Amino acid sequence: MRETLRDAMRALGQLLVAFGLGLVSLMFLPLVLFTVIFTLIVVGAGVLPESVLLLRRFAGVKRRWVGEWTGEAVPEAYEPLVGELRERVRIALEDPGTLRDLRWVAVQFLYGTGAWCLGMPLAVVGVLVDGALYAVGRRPAVLPLLTRLVDHDAALARRLLSPAPGRRLAERVAELTVTRAEAVAAHGAELRRIERDLHDGTQARLVSLSMRIGLARRAYDDDPVRGRALLDDAQDQVEAALGELRHVVRGIHPPILTDRGLVGAVRALAAASGLQVVVEVTGGEDGPRAPAAVEAAAYFVVAEALTNAAKHSGAERATVELARGPGVLRVGVRDEGRGGADEGGGTGLLGIRRRIAALDGTVRVSSPVGGPTVVDVEIPNP
Repeated sequence: MRETLRDAMRALGQLLVAFGLGLVSLMFLPLVLFTVIFTLIVVGAGVLPESVLLLRRFAGVKRRWVGEWTGEAVPEAYEPLVGELRERVRIALEDPGTLRDLRWVAVQFLYGTGAWCLGMPLAVVGVLVDGALYAVGRRPAVLPLLTRLVDHDAALARRLLSPAPGRRLAERVAELTVTRAEAVAAHGAELRRIERDLHDGTQARLVSLSMRIGLARRAYDDDPVRGRALLDDAQDQVEAALGELRHVVRGIHPPILTDRGLVGAVRALAAASGLQVVVEVTGGEDGPRAPAAVEAAAYFVVAEALTNAAKHSGAERATVELARGPGVLRVGVRDEGRGGADEGGGTGLLGIRRRIAALDGTVRVSSPVGGPTVVDVEIPNP
């Protein structure tokens, strides 16, 4: 019974919120009328885009509320209100989201007010009736209806505020088009980097090595000492070339990932970062490994974030979190430095975004002035 009462009180609170939103919805009716009249006489055309923005924020409050109640976010899809006044007015009038939000405002006023007027007496009757039922060992029958009222309100709002499937599909196609273009650009830049590293480093050393071996072969019969010195020098060139090749290969797919797995590789990064780094792992280390591309992306995220922290943040400590959930790998890097990281100030964070976008993942960066800087990444892990 105690749990039933707690759920009922929570539902009653949500009904009060719905009632409040209904009253605010009523305020939007004169605002809409005012906006339409002033737009028709042109004098107040500039009011329309601002009114639509206010309407979007109001609908956003309901979306967040529904997401918190149901545990599933309500998607939104709006055309950006940008450009000259005439363009903004056109977008505000033609955007299907405007009509969708207005329809929800009207329904919210009716349902929110009605649900509250029904919910209050229902709560009073429920306490009395369900208290009596509980006394005789029966299950509560009235108070759970409050939760159903809120569930219906959330379902109705989701149906009214969610964009049409075709719109969501079009946005997803556009998003994937941008992601593909960024992935192709990042791939091209990576190929050019590898080509440059091979041309300027390894290839130059191999050419020098070939020349020294040729000189050593010609000098060996006449001057064995000089020939041996040239061969020793060639040996040094071989070792240097191998080191540069390892560096290039490490940039493509770090061998330590193959040898130790993601957790071991990240711990090696932490140990070599120069910071006091704590690595926290959830989701088990003994399960099946993620695909190589997912592990490599997560590894490079940690490497870049720790490098940035060591170079720019002034931090002494950092935390790396690795978490495997159903179908997703989460990576979080937090440093206690000065913050203020600017994604437009370099290629590090942009490179992270492009690498993760290629795998259809998400990146969130929080770096207020004064710190901390937090990089959170989610990568699909089939």
